[in-house]
Amino acid sequence: MGNTFRFKQFTVRQERCAMKVGTDGVLLGAWADLSGSSRLLDIGTGTGLIALMCAQRTAPAVRIDAVEIDGEAAAQAAENIAASPFAERIAVYRTALQQFRPSEPYGHILCNPPYFTASLKCPDSRRSTARHNDSLPFSDLARCVAGMLTPDGCFSTVLPVNEGETFIGIARTYGLCPVRQTLVHPTPAAGAKRVLLTFAMHAAPPVAADTLTIELAPGIYTEEYIALTRDFYLKM
Repeated sequence: MGNTFRFKQFTVRQERCAMKVGTDGVLLGAWADLSGSSRLLDIGTGTGLIALMCAQRTAPAVRIDAVEIDGEAAAQAAENIAASPFAERIAVYRTALQQFRPSEPYGHILCNPPYFTASLKCPDSRRSTARHNDSLPFSDLARCVAGMLTPDGCFSTVLPVNEGETFIGIARTYGLCPVRQTLVHPTPAAGAKRVLLTFAMHAAPPVAADTLTIELAPGIYTEEYIALTRDFYLKM
């Protein structure tokens, strides 16, 4: 992939970031329903990708905060944002979510979180922080999100399917209930590998559930995936 990823309206440099641009982040940034929200938060912004996607998708009056615990990643995210058309709308904070104190609540919060728990850790400590949830356990994530949302706000995330089920159970204990779910299949014949989830405070069922398939065959993307991502990828 290299150290630079060019999208239609912005460019992401990533040589100083432990976790690079990937399909999960692009899916979340394109899929989340941001309508009606004037303040957004991107948790664990990394390269700044999701914050930039949110800025591209929303009106100029919408303001976006992005938090990142890793100093090098936070600095690179700030540089990527400063070089974009959305620099005046996005603020980057180098901090752990647990220590972040926003001035106002958010209408929508997004997070492409670390999710490995018991797997063998990578010897690269920065990459390990980005991939393993020791620094941001699901319980901390749910608790902080619940305390930072407006009463009618939403939280969207992307997780492996099994971890998604685990997070749903934890989120409910903090009053966050799933209202939208999309199971993501790599190909028509493959089982779902990821789940996109949106939660709201004390919401009632039913959950709006559907599926998304990325490729029909290697390099041949489905119409639904193209429709979701065409505003961002150069070759879509």
